[in-house]
Amino acid sequence: MLGLYISVFLGMLSETSMNITLPDLMNDFGISSGTAQWMVVGYMLAIGVVLPCVGFMLKWIKAKTLVLFALACFLVGAVICTIAPSFPVLLAGRIMQGISTGIVLPTMYAAIMRVFPLRKIGAANGVAGLVIMFAPVIGPTIAGALIGAFSWRAIFALFAFAALVAIVCTALFFVTPIERTRPNVDALSIITSAIGFGCLVAGVSLISDMGFSPMVIGLLAIGVLVLAFYAYRQLHIADPLLDLRALGIAAFRTPAIMISCSFSCTLAFMYLVPQELQRGMGLSSTVAGLLMLPGGVINALCTLAAGRMFDRHGARKLVWIGSVLTIIGGALFFAIGVSTPVILFLAAHIIVMIGIPFIQQSSQSAALKSLPGHMAADGSTIMNTMQQVCGAIATAVATCLLGLGQTNYAAAGGVNPAQGFVDGSRYGYLFGMVLVVVVLACSFLLKEKKEEPQLVPVHVDIEKLAA
Repeated sequence: MLGLYISVFLGMLSETSMNITLPDLMNDFGISSGTAQWMVVGYMLAIGVVLPCVGFMLKWIKAKTLVLFALACFLVGAVICTIAPSFPVLLAGRIMQGISTGIVLPTMYAAIMRVFPLRKIGAANGVAGLVIMFAPVIGPTIAGALIGAFSWRAIFALFAFAALVAIVCTALFFVTPIERTRPNVDALSIITSAIGFGCLVAGVSLISDMGFSPMVIGLLAIGVLVLAFYAYRQLHIADPLLDLRALGIAAFRTPAIMISCSFSCTLAFMYLVPQELQRGMGLSSTVAGLLMLPGGVINALCTLAAGRMFDRHGARKLVWIGSVLTIIGGALFFAIGVSTPVILFLAAHIIVMIGIPFIQQSSQSAALKSLPGHMAADGSTIMNTMQQVCGAIATAVATCLLGLGQTNYAAAGGVNPAQGFVDGSRYGYLFGMVLVVVVLACSFLLKEKKEEPQLVPVHVDIEKLAA
């Protein structure tokens, strides 16, 4: 699993480390915040388009071959971004990286379901969660340090080096634990999947720059209609691209929704926080990154702990603990101002980084555990598709709310850009807290799968019994 763990860590690190670079990219390329956010949304858009096809790809292509191809895409994309002379070229390299992450993310979970026994799914998922959840919080620290010492281009150079390491580890150690059944290829499903998810995420993302213009409304309408047709087709053909029947299992559907909401909350917070530290509180990118490191370390420890605690206590109680802590941390984020002491930010960030793993890991383990083995690849693909598409939408919504808050501040006569950014960020934090409340409400509907009792052989002394 080492090659996959490094690959997914690299993908998630790339997904979130860009937040702290956005002010530098805006200055270097002379672009707006709405355009710059495509470094985040475009990446997730690529993931969202590729993800629904991965379960099907794994039924046709050797998992090892697929992962090596994905890592090659990531390496080429990182090199392009390192030398990019303009923003469109930079975005093109970024999208190649998104394609890579879209492949390796569900592949990791599908492999986990084949490698580890059911009773150890929580612990195994804890390691996978450490890979996924640690990256978003350590990413800004690494990015801030590299920007301070060199420039934003050094971040992509680091990605290229890490991709080479992942390629070597995958080539040496990874096996193919997923059987290939080679079902019929439904080209129409592939086309509608790409169009539907692409139009939906693109439409939401463009709202921040274009408002509800005819183009945006058209993209949203096309996305919804095409996805509705796509879903209908998957449920009525013999060899679906993605087996959506998994969503008919309540024990899978509920935690999948909870995962999407909590992941969206995390990305919304991680999009706003680094920028607020720089543009609201006037800190450098290096200092902003370092301030996020303590929460990252604590997040790593809590992610491992949550995975192991799931095997003993189940998901519901852990979700309750995580939801309450995340809401408290979000409320503290809401209280941050231009002259707020740094200690308040540290407290808010650490509390959120404790709470999110309890939601994310327990929900993920509950969802995976509820599925039969033959649906593991489709189930992991569905979950990751929901996470990435919802995450892209959440980032776009946070951007819109940030702009709305800044506009309202200016309309009220405000003239301090830093205070305007802080006011706008609060709108985004409130959105994140609402998502966590949805998670908390869904937790009461959790139906956790119990392990089947195992028959234990008993030794009987026949001679003694006869006597």
